[in-house]
Amino acid sequence: MSDWRVPGFTSTASKRPDVLFGDPERMVRAAGCRVWDVQAREYVDYVMALGAVALGYGHPAVNDAARRAIDAGVVGPLPPVVEEDLAEALARRVPWLEGIRFFKTGAEAVAAAVRLARVATGRDEVLGCGYHGWLDWCQGGGTEGVPAATRALFTELPFNDAEAVRRLIRERGDRLAAVVVEPVVVAEPRPAWLTALRAETERAGAVLIFDEIKTGFRLAIGGAAERYGVRPDLAVFGKAMANGFPLAATGGRGDLMAGVSRTWISSTLATEAVALTAARATLEVFEREAVCDHLHRVGTRLLDGLRRLHEAYPRVVTGVAGLPEMCFLHYPSEEIARQVTAACARRGVLFKRTAYNFVSLAHDEQTVDGTLETLTEAVADAH
Repeated sequence: MSDWRVPGFTSTASKRPDVLFGDPERMVRAAGCRVWDVQAREYVDYVMALGAVALGYGHPAVNDAARRAIDAGVVGPLPPVVEEDLAEALARRVPWLEGIRFFKTGAEAVAAAVRLARVATGRDEVLGCGYHGWLDWCQGGGTEGVPAATRALFTELPFNDAEAVRRLIRERGDRLAAVVVEPVVVAEPRPAWLTALRAETERAGAVLIFDEIKTGFRLAIGGAAERYGVRPDLAVFGKAMANGFPLAATGGRGDLMAGVSRTWISSTLATEAVALTAARATLEVFEREAVCDHLHRVGTRLLDGLRRLHEAYPRVVTGVAGLPEMCFLHYPSEEIARQVTAACARRGVLFKRTAYNFVSLAHDEQTVDGTLETLTEAVADAH
């Protein structure tokens, strides 16, 4: 029996000490781009709740809106006005979201999009690229507890390989219900890959789904679809959409979203008003303060610094990956990666050794420059 009550140390597997920093293990408070651990030590943070926070922890406008929703009762027997209000606001900003349904987690929302694709096509098979959550439908071989028949319906699609897109989609033909992709996986998507996805799914009569859980409200409010100008049939948003409050959304073509009347997609707390109200406030801040422009500007400063670090210490930093808004370093070994990450944490910076590190509205140029100094010290020690 372990000496903690939560099996696996924490309910969010990506926050385990062995995955992150070792020390610190747990936090007690967060504000802006900073967190404090149980020993009251302060850190500049680039994990940003695994990308779920883009405005900074505890943003005043979002928190004030959430408090009003708490005072109004949180949840009730009827759907709240803010549900339709948020859907309308999102559709005004991202016009191709003709219908929208809300959920509590990204995994749930992607699963809903896949089910709607199966309803629309009458088919079963799915191709996927990236991480789409822990539910059965998207788990490949080796995941215990998933029925073999379920695993057989899902196949991985290589990222940025246009020829593989054409081959795999055409092989499945009229068995293919959906192609679900994270449009950014460590690197930017190649135009040819995006073009092949759009053309081949249309040719096969399959539904193209963009999993914008990480990229929505970060690369652009409308995510990678907005930045790269490729319109999927359905898209899934989450994480930064409500600045850390639990909310996700599936939206897209009206005829596909109308499939909710032909199947069952529902949960008790999908219409909980605090997260919906927080998302409405988050959207207002994004529009008013041009948040995505800030993320790109500050993130570019960080990414340029990481590239200089790679040039100066190529034996310790073997590469730089990602985009300005979400990036990380490559190391020659797991041992060195852990060494650098732990050294940064001891110096007061939480910087992941794997995908991804995220900037926020609360990060400014001075904070980024200080972080780069800390990273340089940590890498130099490992040299």
